Amino acid sequence: MAEFVKQDFSDARFEQVDFSRAWFRNVYFTGATLRGAWLEDVDIDGEIRNVRINGVDIGPLVEAELNRRHPERSKLDPTDADGFREAWAIIEQAWSPTIERAKRLPPDLLHEQVQGEYSFIQTLRHLVFATDAWVRRAILGQPDPYSPLGLPHDEMEPDPSVPNEPDARPSLDEVLDLRADRTRTVHDVIASLTDEVLAGETDPVPPPGYPPAGSYPVRRCLRAIVTEEWLHRLYAERDLAVLEQQTPLDPP
Repeated sequence: MAEFVKQDFSDARFEQVDFSRAWFRNVYFTGATLRGAWLEDVDIDGEIRNVRINGVDIGPLVEAELNRRHPERSKLDPTDADGFREAWAIIEQAWSPTIERAKRLPPDLLHEQVQGEYSFIQTLRHLVFATDAWVRRAILGQPDPYSPLGLPHDEMEPDPSVPNEPDARPSLDEVLDLRADRTRTVHDVIASLTDEVLAGETDPVPPPGYPPAGSYPVRRCLRAIVTEEWLHRLYAERDLAVLEQQTPLDPP
């Protein structure tokens, strides 16, 4: 991934500034105010809460439209164990056609980044890391949870205990074998989940490592996995559509 320099513009004031064709990544606009703004041909992807445009809170409108496009999406924020089992079944089913779509591309394209985002292989590697962190480490308490092929998120502070090889180029089959192992782990944890366990917290995890030392609500850990899986599959589908324009595909 490209290297980004973190800058803090908290409480800054911008006037008569031209951001045309600017690129913002991992930015925080909490409490920001835009007056006299001209938004045209703008693409925004992120968490939207209490965002008002011309006096209209657009958050509920965006949520309603996303749920209209993906009716199953409304089931991905469960509150009980059965709900998590249903949510994980949705995730497992959703990924199958995405994987088949990727297999039809030349192997080199699966390592290609679209506009600096994760390549397809990096996306799968990142999801391995997410499972290692939130399920193998936080929920299961495994002392050595991380795969060397897992890919931590770019914003994570360097931690010698967490392998991080962003330039590794494993094959799709290699990563899919690893993914299969990790998704089985999540499946098994959720299959045996009870409402009592879901309402509790994990045993404390020791330093070093990610997530940081401490206890975590089990629901928070599992929701992190469900959310990561859902969003990164959508990102992968978006980028696969771009990559498909670069090569003729065999018919599915």
